[in-house]
Amino acid sequence: MDVVKPKNQRSKRALEKRAPKLIENPKTAMFVRGGHISQIVTDVMTDLCKLKRPNAVLYRKKNATRPFEDPTTIEFFSQKSDASLFMYGSHNKKRPHNIVFGRMFDHHLLDMIELGVEQYKPMSSFTSIKSSVGIKPCLIFSGDSFETEPNYAKLKNLLIDFFHGSDVERVDLSSLETVITFTVSDGKIFMRVYHIALKKSGTRTPRVELEEMGPSLDLVLRRTHIASSELFKLATRRPKALKPKKEKNISKDPFGSKLARIHMTRQDMKQLKTRRVKGLKRKRDTAQEEGEGTESSPKRQN
Repeated sequence: MDVVKPKNQRSKRALEKRAPKLIENPKTAMFVRGGHISQIVTDVMTDLCKLKRPNAVLYRKKNATRPFEDPTTIEFFSQKSDASLFMYGSHNKKRPHNIVFGRMFDHHLLDMIELGVEQYKPMSSFTSIKSSVGIKPCLIFSGDSFETEPNYAKLKNLLIDFFHGSDVERVDLSSLETVITFTVSDGKIFMRVYHIALKKSGTRTPRVELEEMGPSLDLVLRRTHIASSELFKLATRRPKALKPKKEKNISKDPFGSKLARIHMTRQDMKQLKTRRVKGLKRKRDTAQEEGEGTESSPKRQN
């Protein structure tokens, strides 16, 4: 295939922006509506788009596509909007109020999971304070199924990737405003979103309260499309420049203290220089030195 070169500086900057980087940009999520969609699914996608902003692209027009049968349309939208995450909403008699979470690798489908919406409360029905745009949420997963069952474990990994946001080195505690909880119970997934309110407590430490701000979703797991182990390993491979350098003979104990092992050559104790103290000398060496001293001393003359 011929490589198309940019014709001007604008197209050159656009290609450089989409080129692979050592530290990638925050992942963008696109919200795509299917050919048949209910008002509930439309409101769900609108509320989740607000939680994902500013890294979100909302397609308002309907698109008659089926990701599980033919993902080419989703892949085209992914390349067009430079998005590696997507959410697809649809509604039909067989699968009512249907949403699909998925992600891409190199603008090709990696994996996706289909969920059904059974109960929904929009964000507008809650009177609590809404969080700011672009805030990293705290994610809490409750339930043994997220650790023991493969489909729920993959769903947990996908949701963490979806709501992850940008990478930061430090987090200001005062900027933690949102908590998203996912609870598995009786085959259902309960998603709740809370706003963290810091109130006066009479001490230096404020009192923390959670106020539900919506949306509230009761979901059920439906179809899944899981990537193969080889493809997933290729998608999660880190560049060599970002891998930490191995330090030989250095380890850490359970308390986080750094321990090191030092290798030294074998010392010759005979050449070890010490302080010459008479009490440290051996008796034979002392007697020999005294004998040598008497032989070398001059004889007295009468």
